This record gives sequence, structure tokens and C-alpha cells, in this order.
Amino acid sequence: MTLQQLRIFRQAVLSSFSLSKAAEALYTSQSGVSRHIIELEAELGVPLLSRKGKRILGLTEAGREIYRFTEKIVQETDNLDSFVQSLIHQDEGELILATTHTQARYALPEIINSFRMLYPKVRLAMMQATPSEIAELVRSGKAQLGIATEALAEDQTFETFPFYAWYHGVIVPKAHPLLKQKAVSLEQLSRYPIVTYIPGITGRPKIDAAFAGLGLQPNIVLAAMDADVIKTYVALGFGVGIIASMAFDPEVDSSLELLDATHLFPRNTTLLAARRGSFRPNFVNHFLDLCRRDNPRLINRPSEILGNTK
Repeated sequence: MTLQQLRIFRQAVLSSFSLSKAAEALYTSQSGVSRHIIELEAELGVPLLSRKGKRILGLTEAGREIYRFTEKIVQETDNLDSFVQSLIHQDEGELILATTHTQARYALPEIINSFRMLYPKVRLAMMQATPSEIAELVRSGKAQLGIATEALAEDQTFETFPFYAWYHGVIVPKAHPLLKQKAVSLEQLSRYPIVTYIPGITGRPKIDAAFAGLGLQPNIVLAAMDADVIKTYVALGFGVGIIASMAFDPEVDSSLELLDATHLFPRNTTLLAARRGSFRPNFVNHFLDLCRRDNPRLINRPSEILGNTK
């Protein structure tokens, strides 16, 4: 039994038992992946994969138990490699972040700038993805840290840290009728076409739940992955926008107004996540420290940035 065989077996499981995807991830051939797994099964004396013809259905009972050990062995080996490299190059390496567009565009720039000044020799890579994709990137070890509002909190694979809390805000073009309201209601919003996030990202589940709780069906005419697209189409008159409030900049978005919606939608918490048990170089821990410090731009309520009393 070799470490290479265990790595290949592990990758086959992480690739949902697609040997072609496992081979692609490991930069080898599908036949090589299949051969190594068969040799591992022969050496252990038990089948690891449940098969029906050429189709792999999943793990056998023995395969599930052996996979638990495999995961620990591979992770600890990776941790050892990372630790040795961190001793040799304490201020060098690569920090790979998996994050949503909203975090990359609005929450991280000042933190990244501070980190870059502290660790100029550390290479930074930012992988923008959906929350579910972010979870998979961290789970597979392709990213050291994940940053998202959804998909991270309930997964026991991760060690999570609160980043910051935020609320949604409502954006409308200048002179929109809603600007005359002292406090906009969900009933009023439901009378207008709405432009907001696609399902599953940037607090969209809480938006849907708020309307559903009052028996309302919002008329969502356009859904997008990031706030910049939403703002563009609200400015074009497509409808009323619902975005993360920190994505509104009164100077840049001068054709729009932001309305406080903290009374309409519950608070969201963005999390930082790392794979539980994985070794983190000092510079990764320092990045986490930077994220958890108070940052004046990461505000909870839109009125704090705008002084908006509408």
C-alpha cells in the first residue's frame, strides 16, 4: 500500500466516483487511476468501490471505513509537507481564497492591501465562485480559506470564524415613488418588479423567506450573481433592487438611492472557513486575524454609511 494509491482512492471519492475527473485532477490517465485502485483493493483484500458492470455506485462498507483512515493519512501528510515548507519559507508561499464576488469586490480590498504590505512574498489567488462551489474548493484542499454567507456553517468538515454581519438594502432610481415612504414595507416592494441575487447566494434565501412569511410572491424579473449587475439594471429602470447594503457606494452609484431594509430582512453573517485539521501557515492565520479585526467599511446598517433617514 502506497501513499500514491491512497491519494488516488481519495480523489476518486472526492470526484463523486468519476475516474475521468479524478484523473484530470491528478494529471494522470483514467486507466492509471483504475489500476491503482484495483491494486489497492487486491492488497487490502476487500473491495473498496461498489460496482455494477463498469459503473461505480459508491463505497462499500469496508470502503467507507478505509476512506476515513485514508482522509486522515493524506491530510496529515499534506500538513507535514506544509509545515516543513513553512519552516523553510516562513514569509513565502501562496494564499488561495475561494470567495463570492460580493466579498471579493466590497469586503476584501482593504484587508488584502494590508496583508500584501505584511507579506509581500506571498502569492495571492482569488477564486470567485458560488457558496456551494466555495465549500467544495475548501473541502478538496484547492483553496485554503473560503468566504461566503451560505453553505459553510453547517458543514462539520470546516472550522469557521465569523467575518462580519450585514443587512440587505433596497436600491431605487432617483425620484422613485418609494423614496416618499418613511419606511418601505414588503407589501409595497411586492408591487414593483424586483432585481436581486440568484437563488442560494448573498442572502437570497432570507429574502425569499421574508416575502413567503407574509404570503407574498415577489415579481423577480431579473436575478444575477453580483451587485454590480443588479445596480446596472435598476439604473436602467428594470425594477427595484435588493442588494447587500455594503455593495452600495453613494459616490459611484450616484444615479441610485439606498433605502434601509433592516426592518424587512434579517441580519446575515459572512463566515471564513478552513478545512478542519488542516495545517495553516502563519501567514494564513495572520490573514484570519486581519479579517476579524474591526473594519469601518464593514458596517451592519446602511444608515451608518449614508446617514439615511428615509
